[in-house]
Amino acid sequence: MAMNVRLPEELDARLEAIARERHTSKHAVLIEAVTRFADTESKTDRVLAIADEISTQYAETIKRLEDA
Repeated sequence: MAMNVRLPEELDARLEAIARERHTSKHAVLIEAVTRFADTESKTDRVLAIADEISTQYAETIKRLEDA
């Protein structure tokens, strides 16, 4: 899917420097960055879902610990 990305000049310069150091394209660096971000967000969502499940499952125990 085609997409245009408008970056602030400073960020574009940083991206250019990273791409140059890695001997790759800015596109490749952006793909890597977006992939890392999506993976991190996915993990965060899973952790939050597990935390919600645990808090529901152990609500009574957590309440007793609060009152102790």
